[in-house]
Parts: sequence; structure tokens; C-alpha cells
Amino acid sequence: MGKIIPVILCGGSGTRLWPLSRESFPKQYLSLNSVNNISFLQATLKRLCKLKANKPIIICNEEHRFITAEQLREIKIEPSSIILEPCARNTAPAITIAALKSLELEKDPILLILPSDHVIKNEQNFFQTINEARKYALKNKIITFGVIPRSPETGYGYIKVKENTEGGKLSHCQIENFIEKPNKYVAKKLIKDKSYFWNSGIFMFKASTIIQEIEKFYPALIKHCKESLENKNNDFDFERLDRISFEKTLSISFDKAIMEKTSEGIVFPIDSGWSDIGSWQALWDESIKDEEGNILIGDSISRFSKNSLISSQSRLTIALGVKDMIIVETHDAVLVANKNDSEKVKQIVEDLKHKNRIEGEESKKIYRPWGNYHVLFEDFGYKIKTINVNPHSSLSLQIHNKRTEHWIIVNGIAKALIGQKELTLVENESCFVPMKTKHRLSNPGDQNLKIIEIQTGSYLGEDDIVRFDDNYGRKTY
Repeated sequence: MGKIIPVILCGGSGTRLWPLSRESFPKQYLSLNSVNNISFLQATLKRLCKLKANKPIIICNEEHRFITAEQLREIKIEPSSIILEPCARNTAPAITIAALKSLELEKDPILLILPSDHVIKNEQNFFQTINEARKYALKNKIITFGVIPRSPETGYGYIKVKENTEGGKLSHCQIENFIEKPNKYVAKKLIKDKSYFWNSGIFMFKASTIIQEIEKFYPALIKHCKESLENKNNDFDFERLDRISFEKTLSISFDKAIMEKTSEGIVFPIDSGWSDIGSWQALWDESIKDEEGNILIGDSISRFSKNSLISSQSRLTIALGVKDMIIVETHDAVLVANKNDSEKVKQIVEDLKHKNRIEGEESKKIYRPWGNYHVLFEDFGYKIKTINVNPHSSLSLQIHNKRTEHWIIVNGIAKALIGQKELTLVENESCFVPMKTKHRLSNPGDQNLKIIEIQTGSYLGEDDIVRFDDNYGRKTY
């Protein structure tokens, strides 16, 4: 039947789910399911375990490599490759890279291209459609999957097909054309016509088929993608594409580059409870609600409220007497919006960027190869963090020229090298790191290490680090 290699696309910033989703910690890494507490990416990977397929290829931005690796480690998934894009270039270059890479792993495999942030409720129907579509992939067809519309969505693109039934049963269809995300008026007209589907962004084809089509329409794209792979750097568990070559690739979507041009494209309808959870409204639509139609996430309470979503990340949040509202609280921002306006959140993020507000892009929790840190509070002259170090991991040997640090152990065992002194610290013990002193924090134990770090000094930026030794290949002096 042809071996399937799943390709997980981990790009995108998911700005419509701000303030939880940000460029530094985008939507695919969020866990918004109170039942199983796994992220969208983790749910996508666990779903693939039920499909008889090879290890997946994962493509993500180099800035998110540590988040990706950590989330794979948490669910014990081993990919065939994690490929790092040095810059954003849309889906066509990413898929081209995956096709070229797959030929290093198998002889002309079938690729199943999956965004990392979708919800699929009926997995059995989804797998049945995939297995049926595989037969056509072997016949050199390029398959996209169209979702049977349930409402006039303005956050999705649409696909118009020439026919959508075969003997009364949903089957593959010929593509007539693609429609960009419509306004509400147009969307209401489209869903009345059974020849229109939502564009899921899921594709399937043989590696050789898609490479042939890309060479036909965009030969330069193949050329630069090959160069970026040939000149890549292996960075521990990652394959870092060559920046110079990859920056030359055309930034274009796979739909525009291939699907709108190829004569081999077909649509397979899927009826599997699909959603890309592209907005707070969509999350409300797809989630389990209480008797009053509310969704409560985190430490949140509702009283005399209806049909609302209340999410709290850092403190008790109470909604009293509200209706059709989105209330999202984080450590550094609070969103209060009418549910019907949730699509406009993206505009708010753009406004924040124009005003140089860091809240528009950065999250307070930052991932590193050794674990993560979370800024609890900062003001002029001091900053307070929690630092979590994975078992048997170490921060770099480093100095800071403009700050001191005070470490307090919360959980676990810490090994601290400060100047010429080496200390072993346990819960409730602490140590002090003077300015311009070489130091290193390590976790020698089998459990996570958690510490509180208090920084003081004239400058507390993350770029005040001079590394002398690093286990993860970062620049040293």
C-alpha cells in the first residue's frame, strides 16, 4: 500500500488565541483541554500512533526547537527528524523540504502533511478517509482534504469542487477553485452550496509526485531547498537548514504554489469533527460546556453567566453576570471580548506590535534545551524567576557583567559551581552568585529541579550572558 511518513508542520503564531498564544509560545504548544492536559502538537502526534505509519518528520521554527523537543519527550515520541527553519517561508518550502528529506528515509514514501494544531474528534472516520485516499496517492494524485462545512466560518479558506458525490456516497472530487477566507455574507452563501468545503490544510501524495510538480511550476524552489538540506548543520536532535539557501526560497503557500495549478489535485471530503481552533469562538464551539454553556479553564469561576469562556492562568478569575464573553487572564495581560468579535483579536496583536509592546509577541515562560524559566515579576533593578532544570541537565558555564543572582532551591537537588566552589544544595537551601563570577547550575538527579532566582543589577536583559562552555552547542567564548 505504500509506506506513510507523516509530516507535522509546526509553524504559525496563532495570534487569534492571544494572550495565551504568542510568537514565543504559539498555539500548537498550548494545552487547552482540561481532560487530558496535552497540547495540540502532542494530540496530533498521539493520534498518529493509531495510524500504521513511519516516525514523523517535524518542521518547526528554530526559535521553538526546545519547546518542540520537550513536548515530544513528555509523551515519549521519537521523530525521524526535527527540521529547523531559520526563517518563516510559508508552507510550500516546508513541504518541499519534507519531500526531499523523506527520500533519504524511504524509497518514494507517501507523505501525509498535517498541521500541528488541529482537533479531530472522530479519529476512526479520519483514518478510514486516509486509508482510502492512500490508493489515489499511489496513482500519483495530489490529495487535499475538504471538511464538510457546519457553519459560515470566516476564518477558513474554502474549496469548490466539480462534483462531490459518487453513487450517493461522499467520495473524491475534482477541484474547481480555491476561495480565500470570505466575509460573513459570502460564507453564508457558500455553505448553502454542497460543492463547497472548508480547506483543512491536510494533504497526501507520493514524494516523487510532489517533487515533480514543484519542479514543473517552481524549479528554483527545489534548487534552494536542496541546497539548504545539503548544507544543513546537525545540532544534537535537530537538523538546522542552511540560512543563506533557505532565505532564497519563495515565501508561498502550498495551495497557491501547487494545488491551484496542478492537474493531479483531488479533494477527499472528511467528516471527522475537524476544527483548527483558530479563534476563541472556535474553542468555545468545540469544547465541553457546563449547564449554562460556559467553559472554565484554570482557576476560574462563573456566577449567573452564560455561553462564555473564562480562562485563568495565574490568579482566581470570576465572571459575574456576563453573557457571550471571552475572558482570558495571563501573568501579564487580560483579554475581555465579546465572543462574536474573537476573530478581531489578531488585529489587537498587530496594534501591540506597532506600539512595541512586548506582550504582543513574548510569553513569560521561555524554553531552553535544559528546561525552562518563567518570569514571575520584574521592576527596575530586580527580577524574580522560577527555573526548572530537567534531570541530568546543566545550564552553560557563564558570567553576567551587570547582575547578581540568588538561587533558592524549591524542589530537587542542585549542583552549583560558583567561581572555584562546588556546592550541592537541596530544598530550602540557597546560594549567591556575585557579578562577573563564572557559575553553572546543574541537576544531577532523576527528578526535575525547581529553583527561585532573584536577580539584581543595573541591567537584567537575557543578552547579558557570556558563555564559556555549553552542552548544547550554543556560542561560547
